[in-house]
Amino acid sequence: MATSTLGRGLNSLIPSKQIKQEIEEKISGLHEQVMELATDRIQPNPHQPREKFDRDMLEDLINSIKEHGIIQPLVVYRDGEDYKLIAGERRHRAAKILGLSKVPVVVRTASDQEKLELAIVENIQRQNLNPIEKAIGYKKLADDFNMTQEQVAKKVGQSRVSVANTMRLLSLSPEIQNALKDGKITEGHAKVILGAEGLTAQNSLFKDIISKNLSVRKAENSMHKVRVRKHVRNLGIGDPNITAKKDKLQESLGTKVELRDSKGQGTITIHYYSTEELNEIIRKISE
Repeated sequence: MATSTLGRGLNSLIPSKQIKQEIEEKISGLHEQVMELATDRIQPNPHQPREKFDRDMLEDLINSIKEHGIIQPLVVYRDGEDYKLIAGERRHRAAKILGLSKVPVVVRTASDQEKLELAIVENIQRQNLNPIEKAIGYKKLADDFNMTQEQVAKKVGQSRVSVANTMRLLSLSPEIQNALKDGKITEGHAKVILGAEGLTAQNSLFKDIISKNLSVRKAENSMHKVRVRKHVRNLGIGDPNITAKKDKLQESLGTKVELRDSKGQGTITIHYYSTEELNEIIRKISE
């Protein structure tokens, strides 16, 4: 299955020019003094959300550094006798591959929260994280610093719904998460799989996608057929009015909603994936 491009870069993720400017100022360290530092004195960022660095994906950066040098300094902080990265992991790796003895850096102090924020944002800006890496980064911000999904969304310039949907990917089985990280399935496939009821149904749909090389649309159709075979006909599938109402609820609440209707009576099932998300849903309903 061909790997699709996951993500579209900072411009499409951060609608606010003010947010973008604040992030770029943090990363570039505009008011800090640039110095040269021995490459081997710099250690990786312990808060780096990216798990994989593909050599092929570094080739363009390596060629650029060969031609022009490192134009954007790395951002580091002092850690004993050495330094650790805040931003610039790819530039640091490229410099090591090229055998550069020194790299330009800006030394600054930053809280653990700022280090994680910058690592996430820099990867979004310079080389897109895969969806699972983004989900892990968002969850770490939320868990380690007691942030709500709304606060995480503001920090990384995303909508709360987008952050919530990305974090939901962590509820998938490890096998499915690995397939998403490796590009064997797309984020669109993963969202369809999340719509299947229960781990057994999710794993079955995942295997169908892999073995039959299903597109996202075909995967959706496959899931719907399974529901019909199980006689779950009262979900409103095929009724455009019920489907539209279900879609409107999902959009408003930012989570999966099931709407069962039979002759004007039925049930609404709202799914949530964390206590914080439940509280947010209750807040929206109560407004």
